[in-house]
Amino acid sequence: MKAPNEVVTKALLRSVNVPGLDRPAALITLDNGFDHTKPNTFGPGGLASLDEAITAALAGDPAFIAVTGKPYIFCVGADIVGLPQLADRAQALEIGRLGHRVFARLKDSTVPTFAFVNGAAMGGGLELALHCHYRTLSGGAAALALPEVSLGLVPGWGGTQLLPNLIGIPAATQVIIQNPLMQNKMLKPKQAAELGIADVLLEPADFLERSLEWAADVVRGQVTVTRPAVDKDMWAGVLYFARETLNQRLHGAVPAAYKALDLLETAKDGDFAAGTAAEDEALADLVFSEELRSGLYAFDLVQRRAKRPAGAPDKGLARTITKVGIVGAGLMASQLALLFARRLQVPVVMTDLDQSRVDKGVGYVHTQIEKAVTKGRMDKGTAAKLYGLVSGTVDKSGFADADFVIEAVFEDLGVKKQVWAELEKIVSPEAVLATNTSSLSITEMAAELEHPERVVGFHFFNPVAVLPLLEIVRGERTDDVTLATAFAVGKQLKKSSVLVKDAPAFVVNRLLTRFLGTVFAAVDAGTPLDVANSALDPLGLPMRPLALLQLVGPAVAYHVGGTLHAAYPDRFGVSENLKRIADSGQPIVVDDQINEEVAKLLVVGDQPLTEEQVRQNALDALAQEIRLMLDEGVVAEAQDIDLCMILGAGWPFHLGGVTPYLDRTGTSERVTGQRFLPRGAASLPG
Repeated sequence: MKAPNEVVTKALLRSVNVPGLDRPAALITLDNGFDHTKPNTFGPGGLASLDEAITAALAGDPAFIAVTGKPYIFCVGADIVGLPQLADRAQALEIGRLGHRVFARLKDSTVPTFAFVNGAAMGGGLELALHCHYRTLSGGAAALALPEVSLGLVPGWGGTQLLPNLIGIPAATQVIIQNPLMQNKMLKPKQAAELGIADVLLEPADFLERSLEWAADVVRGQVTVTRPAVDKDMWAGVLYFARETLNQRLHGAVPAAYKALDLLETAKDGDFAAGTAAEDEALADLVFSEELRSGLYAFDLVQRRAKRPAGAPDKGLARTITKVGIVGAGLMASQLALLFARRLQVPVVMTDLDQSRVDKGVGYVHTQIEKAVTKGRMDKGTAAKLYGLVSGTVDKSGFADADFVIEAVFEDLGVKKQVWAELEKIVSPEAVLATNTSSLSITEMAAELEHPERVVGFHFFNPVAVLPLLEIVRGERTDDVTLATAFAVGKQLKKSSVLVKDAPAFVVNRLLTRFLGTVFAAVDAGTPLDVANSALDPLGLPMRPLALLQLVGPAVAYHVGGTLHAAYPDRFGVSENLKRIADSGQPIVVDDQINEEVAKLLVVGDQPLTEEQVRQNALDALAQEIRLMLDEGVVAEAQDIDLCMILGAGWPFHLGGVTPYLDRTGTSERVTGQRFLPRGAASLPG
């Protein structure tokens, strides 16, 4: 009973003598035979193994049954790799029912059952724990979540029924719907314990021993577990508010989120059999949806391709970094200083035009460190070390012994060239010179330097601490050693790096500028701002176009648009209306409503477009631009485009980034004459 290509997670049973009990306990350890880099998952074979272990455990008349995982990993849920291999709806139904049957044995057991959650527990792994009567949780567990909605699924093995009746409907809605839609936000162990998902939080060092002792105390009656009563009166109100929020944000674009709401509503009456049957039906429906196939494709990109960047040189070529220099002390530079100090644990020195700016930048770093300590995210010892690592000076000679220097100054080619001309006389010939430019040419920036081969693009996204993408840009003369060092540093910074050719605005900014430019061209033609703003709602993007424009900043958007207009005047226009908005300094939207004062500034035509026309124009523009970028070799494959849009622009998994959506709507073939991906790669195979 093993699915094709399934890596079976075995349920290994052993008897454990626990002091104070008159008979042994049964301990089931989930282990797929690999280290923590290949987490435990459940396919048919794994569920069968767990079923057999429970049968054998019960036959031994244990004092209690406990389930735990291999080091660092409890279980991360269903083996999603096998989902696309399901041939029909009946098979999907059976997978759901099999998981429910096996897990229910722990819930319905007359012998006390415990989950010792020693590490990452997601999806079906967390649902397994919820079926147990009691749960201990290690403070070292790295990731706790029910992330299914982010992929286009729902928690299908009891999560939608058990969790709200354990921790209440507001918290359950957050864990099951809100967190997955917020870039798949994970719970930290302390948060999970505070919500009531775990009964006790224990230190990781001796977690198993303490868990066994605690379980024995529960069995002997020396510890009584009490849980707050769940308020059923607020159920309908919370779900109504959640549905309205989804409508405002997603506009029906993520079917899984709405299915999850329906299942949470079912959980109110406590009919577990009816609720799990509804989960089975929902799972079977979603397994054969385009959104799930795009979600699985996106998940694979983030989990696999992001960790093995296409085109990256041999990592053995990378130089060791012992000191970092940062040119600039503004907000972006200050964020970079904190990130480099935290991740690389080496001295970081900032410089700027005058001491007040330097002091402000260093002060920002110190303030962020203080906030982290106050919120319990950093201990005082680490904070003290970071204080000592970050310094500032107006004297660039402080960069003389830096191995890696990154500039984050004004986005002007002349300014950046001047910075590097000054620094090249100070730093060693081997020092890597990295630029955080968002659109300018790396090749031109390095053209007049004595060592242009050590200049590389290192484009972060704001906020630096949150967005995981790093576009690493190779100029025409950037050598492999510099590039390898850049990738090694990116990995140390815990960023997902994508190799990008030196082309105007690289990937994310080029596509977003084309996208926003098309939308704003509709405004220039006479389309009302509110129509243009809501035109993309059916995609379920993280932000509406005008809110995104406001986040980027109209002045920045106008500047980047100008750079791209100079390079590609036939596709990138320059909107004087955008300049008017930038010059006014007024927000375009306030509380998701159009600012009428801004609307009065516009000079527009008399050819308004409908929402559908605006939307199709934007999608057509994206398809055309992506095909041109691939033909130019800006990135290796369409997968890298999607990875950039997911990690750098927050585009959702249910779109697969962007190219799967363009494929499944027929836009790719209509505009470019071909699909971006083979049929079935991120879509249903038919």
